[in-house]
Amino acid sequence: MAPGTADPTDGIDTPAVLVDMAVVQRNIDRFQSLADRIGMKVRPHIKTHKLAEVTRMQLSAGAIGITCQKVSEAEAMLDACPEIRDLLITYNILGDEKLDHLRKLARRVRLTVVADNATVVDGLSRAFAAEAEPLRVLVECNTGADRCGVATPDEACALGLHIAAAAGLRFQGLMTYPPVGGAASVQSFMTRAIALLADHGIAVETVSSGGTPSMAQAGEAPVATEYRPGTYAYNDRSLVARGVCDWEDCALTVLATVVSTPDPHRAIIDAGSKALTSDLLGLSGYGHVLGRPDITIDQLSEEHGRLVSALPIGLVVGQRIRIVPNHACVVTNLFDSVIAIDGPAAPRTLRVAARGKVV
Repeated sequence: MAPGTADPTDGIDTPAVLVDMAVVQRNIDRFQSLADRIGMKVRPHIKTHKLAEVTRMQLSAGAIGITCQKVSEAEAMLDACPEIRDLLITYNILGDEKLDHLRKLARRVRLTVVADNATVVDGLSRAFAAEAEPLRVLVECNTGADRCGVATPDEACALGLHIAAAAGLRFQGLMTYPPVGGAASVQSFMTRAIALLADHGIAVETVSSGGTPSMAQAGEAPVATEYRPGTYAYNDRSLVARGVCDWEDCALTVLATVVSTPDPHRAIIDAGSKALTSDLLGLSGYGHVLGRPDITIDQLSEEHGRLVSALPIGLVVGQRIRIVPNHACVVTNLFDSVIAIDGPAAPRTLRVAARGKVV
């Protein structure tokens, strides 16, 4: 900040989540430009921000639609941002109540879902058999991350044929969430699955891949037709540690106040596990204090964060600090609203539209 310039965070009560909108725009534009160069569509995952305003920024930059993880999250985002025309839910959907909501959602937006087993497919078929339009379904494939997904291209082909034959459904293609650096496995798995399906006369229109940590390598799996980055809009400490971005690319920070300095090497802030995620993601400590690489946030209780340093910590009660969390997506879900910082303009409060949507 230039000397004499007012701090836009003055007067904001803490703990608070700050979002630098200029950094968000730069992050969005950077990946959209890469995707445009390699001819890949962008379908960002909104779980990172859950905000209508950031969704609009992504769509305006060129995103074809959005990704959500749960039905309720998709409903909330569509309510908050009716400009959304195309929506993918990347989660196995089970249960009559969820399927009833899914039917209603499909009448509002071009909807696609995923499945990695016949039980999910059969439930979707029963729910959509009487609908005027079939539901688009992608087969989720495990290309090395070992979460959900069919294990082999042969299994992907078999489930794709099952979807194609099911009432109320339309086989749309394949989807994966690969491990970091997994572009080669995506290319190999998907190419083989597409060939197997072609042998049965089944076309694959969509191959959806994703993951912010590997987004710079998206072009190494040209079989993919779209990419689903999520954290890229904000970035976080885990991505800095991976070398994906720098601190100046981290749009989301937690503003906290020092409430105690009981020891020359220790300070306590008003941001604990209810403001900073307890996710470690292989890191040591619970966030990075901007401008103070010597400080470690080594403990969190619900309302307290403990800061320690081998050097004199040099903080005073009442001082405010900004912290880049380990995992931005979780922090978003801890707050009803965030504070948008737009340069010298007055900060704005933005409602986290899809907070707490877990069903």
